[in-house]
Amino acid sequence: MAGALMALALLLAHPALAQSESPNQALRRVEQELQADKQRQQQLDRKSQAQQKELDELRGQLIGLADQSRAQERDLDALEESLTALEAEEHDRAGRLDTERQQIASLLGALQRLARVPPEAVLARPDGPVDTLRSALLLRDTVPALRARADALATALTALSDTREKLVAQRAKALAARVSLAAKQGEMARLVARREELSRQTEEERVQVAQRMGALAGQATDLRQLMERLEAERRAAAEAAAKREAERREAERREAERRLAEQREAERKLAARKEAERKEAERKLAEIRAAEQKAAALQAAEEQRAREAAAKEAAREAAEKALAARRSAPAPDAAGRADGLPAVAGLTLPAGGRLTTRYGETDRFGATSRGLTVQTRAGATVVAPQSGSIMFAGPFKGYGLILIVEHGNGYHSLIAGLGRIDTAVGKRVASGEPVAVMPADGSPDLYFELRRNGQPINPQRGFGAPEGKGQG
Repeated sequence: MAGALMALALLLAHPALAQSESPNQALRRVEQELQADKQRQQQLDRKSQAQQKELDELRGQLIGLADQSRAQERDLDALEESLTALEAEEHDRAGRLDTERQQIASLLGALQRLARVPPEAVLARPDGPVDTLRSALLLRDTVPALRARADALATALTALSDTREKLVAQRAKALAARVSLAAKQGEMARLVARREELSRQTEEERVQVAQRMGALAGQATDLRQLMERLEAERRAAAEAAAKREAERREAERREAERRLAEQREAERKLAARKEAERKEAERKLAEIRAAEQKAAALQAAEEQRAREAAAKEAAREAAEKALAARRSAPAPDAAGRADGLPAVAGLTLPAGGRLTTRYGETDRFGATSRGLTVQTRAGATVVAPQSGSIMFAGPFKGYGLILIVEHGNGYHSLIAGLGRIDTAVGKRVASGEPVAVMPADGSPDLYFELRRNGQPINPQRGFGAPEGKGQG
């Protein structure tokens, strides 16, 4: 009765099954659906592998576009600086030409007034002959000088015209550079969107298939339990009849089993003693082998420490030579650039621009900087300084939007001052791959900090810098 009630409850829980299918038919149908979902999941896995290949190709394209964008940003900076110089030159030339025009106009006015005086009036003037002769000589000397100044003025006007033509040409070049840069940035934004779309493309379907498989598995389990309980009820009657016969035979069998158990116990004890002796022999052999391996490991560790000490000494000497070379290298130009800052010590900087604060210098808040501050262009592309995994991506306290990238061997990068983040936690990124964009207005500052084992180190020394605090 209890089994019948349980079977009835399971059938009521599946009304469609109770109306049209037997439990055995429903079980076969559910198992077929499970097999179809497994095949679909395998298809999704193959599709995911193909999309991963396309994602890798997109990552390579993004890295190339980021390099081109950084180069165009530097070219645009140079064009804008050239435009500023040409505009200053035009303003200076125009001012000097206005001053020259005013002086020539005054001289021409004086000459015209002298030319209007008739000879009779000159004779009748009360001035003496000496004064009249002096005026005539002055007039004779002024005319050639005035002609020379007029010729110089014409030459200056021609130079001003040339300068304005150059200014127009430079403005056209700058406009073309801005349009090209905007196109590159738009292409990178499209590729980033495509990259994220590929990452999410099959995720929802994969979740739906997994949920459906879980539900079908649970349904299959319920159906199997129902069939097993029905079969148990059927066997109960036969087992009840056979039980009495089994109980009769049980008494006869117990004595034989007791004697057999005693025999087996004796055999078990003998086997246990032999096994203990074998294990003791193996233990002693293992101890001997472990001692030999430990001695070999100690010898290998000592050799490894010697090699590491030699490598560290060579790295220290190389770092000291590199530091001496950097100290003797020419200082950055007046705009604060350090050769465009494409990379230092094998480490790609996140963005190009003007280096305003170095590691160890006093920043604008009066504190000692533990990284680099770079003034970038508005909307500049930010790339991964080295390959690694995204550990954090989002707003953090007073830093705004930040990224933290783990590179391995205890190295982490912190990038702050971002306008938009184009990656997510857990993603793998390649060196130079676009991961963010700077704010779209003003002259934003990017802050870049490199840490090893949790301690900030000088980013300009790159990977392989000595460990510890205050490395400069």
